[in-house]
Amino acid sequence: MQQSVPAAVTGSSLPPPGQDDTGDDTGPRIRSAPDLRRIRRIGPFLPWLTLLLAAALWIYSLGHIGFRDMGDYGLLDRLPPTYYLSLLILTGGFLITLRRAGTAPWWPLTHCVALLFALKAPPALLYDSVRYPWASKHDSVVSQMLTNGELRPNAALSGNMSAYDQWPGFFSLNAALVRAFGVESTAAYLNWAPIVLGLLMMPVLILMYQTFTEDWRLVWTALWIFQLANWVGQDYLAPQGFAYLLHLAVLAVVLRHFVRPGSAGRLRDRSYLDPASAVVPPPTGAGQRAVCVVILAPLIAAINAAHQLTPVMLCASLFALSLTRRYRNYGLLVVAGVLMLIWDLTMGRALFIETLSTLRDSIGQLTQNSRAGYAGQLTGPGPELAGRANVLMVLAVAALAGVAVVVRRRLTRSALPLLLVSAAPLPLFAVNDYGGEMLFRVYLFGLPGAAFFAAAALIPAAGGARRTKAHIVRRRIAAVALPLALTALVAGFLPSYYGKEAMYYTPPAETAMVTRAIDRAPRGALILATTGSFPQALHRYDRVEHWFFAEQELPENEKMLKDPAGYLDAGIPPGTTAYVILTRTQDIYSAGEGLLPPGGFATLRSRLSASPLFRVVEERPYGIVLEYRPRGGTR
Repeated sequence: MQQSVPAAVTGSSLPPPGQDDTGDDTGPRIRSAPDLRRIRRIGPFLPWLTLLLAAALWIYSLGHIGFRDMGDYGLLDRLPPTYYLSLLILTGGFLITLRRAGTAPWWPLTHCVALLFALKAPPALLYDSVRYPWASKHDSVVSQMLTNGELRPNAALSGNMSAYDQWPGFFSLNAALVRAFGVESTAAYLNWAPIVLGLLMMPVLILMYQTFTEDWRLVWTALWIFQLANWVGQDYLAPQGFAYLLHLAVLAVVLRHFVRPGSAGRLRDRSYLDPASAVVPPPTGAGQRAVCVVILAPLIAAINAAHQLTPVMLCASLFALSLTRRYRNYGLLVVAGVLMLIWDLTMGRALFIETLSTLRDSIGQLTQNSRAGYAGQLTGPGPELAGRANVLMVLAVAALAGVAVVVRRRLTRSALPLLLVSAAPLPLFAVNDYGGEMLFRVYLFGLPGAAFFAAAALIPAAGGARRTKAHIVRRRIAAVALPLALTALVAGFLPSYYGKEAMYYTPPAETAMVTRAIDRAPRGALILATTGSFPQALHRYDRVEHWFFAEQELPENEKMLKDPAGYLDAGIPPGTTAYVILTRTQDIYSAGEGLLPPGGFATLRSRLSASPLFRVVEERPYGIVLEYRPRGGTR
């Protein structure tokens, strides 16, 4: 007699007799033999068909994306309908592959890779300039490192650029890559960083998720949700993305190979676990853990050499794990803390001391520390939509994760370490605002665990022999909730990631104008701009000074706009050669981030151009360069 086995366990693309396609006993649903044979013939080809159809629509869409004339909504109204349709078909194909998630894992993996490309590859393939204007400063750091051949951690470099010489690990790696590839600069591959980092993160996340579940549907869905919820924009070519990858790698190894002997208790008893839970990994002795610490130490050192905040996040995560019997390994925590302090007190001493001096004002200021950006008030249709989408995405992922924590308590018990790692960054809200970015960084570091539990809320446990009415109801709800939730997350990702895209793309001609202006400036000259968020803003940062005069609260800028020429004249040191560079990208950024009131940038440009204190050096539709000419020729 054939037994009824859940499709998720057998990996079959068809349900066993007497069950519906969710694997639940719902009474007899007898299909005719020809129907079953027809479904069996078509079933294996459905993933191919959905993948090929989605790819064809996506490739067709690339030629119809109007990125050069973006308006108020960034790329959202410049993406053709076929692009959106390709994402829906890809999502449908992924749902189909979950039927064989364990026996044919290459299908959901292929769809996850395809999703990464579909979401983040268009700028890399289409843009003729660097995406994210501020990413160009990282290219400048690498270029200066190759040109000068030295680090100057104690030099007072303009634009707060000293920190990059104090944490040079990421830039040293890229300098080596530039030499190895034989390219002129990192700009040759900079826009591909989100794809490369995304691909490298996949095996790390899979290893992490496999530690806590044997249900491959849950693993792949968590990976899918992680990609959709990773809209923060920290995966560009920057120290944060690189250090984040290493951070996840360290945690994956710890969760897998640092289990203390005798700490599992009932978590090795299958009857006590959630059907999706994995048993606790085999314990390791003190000697084995010591060897693992030695192996991980270089990775932790690389994190410290690359980024300021990630070592703090790693120590917070390791401390949270030490609160459990399973991972109470103080040795690794001490090593991570000592390495962090050694770096902070040597190479990073200047910035470390400066940061400590500001803690008196920031500690306990939860509202201030959790604000986003300088002004904290997005303006304009696209930025406002992106801001609302950001909030909704955070709430959606948090709500789904919360449901799983409450409803699937046995899974929560076994995966408690992953939950603690996700919550570990939260106390940092009480410490510092990290330049207006702490909100995004806390979300980013909590995302792997949040994605896992969000997936657990949507993927019902694989059934066993006992099936209750409540169990069947939950599975039927999940059958509807899963596609709806994934579709909603796609809809939330797009405005979160592309809603402010007009700030992120800069025409090459504008970049060339900025480069010419800074190249003409003599050593020691002062470059003025509303904000540093425009390409080449920190070009030759080791030879010129910078003043981004609108990076302050909106009321201060409203006062500045009453007499911008007088305001700048009062702030420029006597005897300094100074140039003001105002560009289209600055206009969009300062308006979208709420730095200037509506029409404020146009007012600034017109009043400075008309002032006798400034002479027009170059004027184009996309920007203007002004030279400061003080009264009487000197001050």
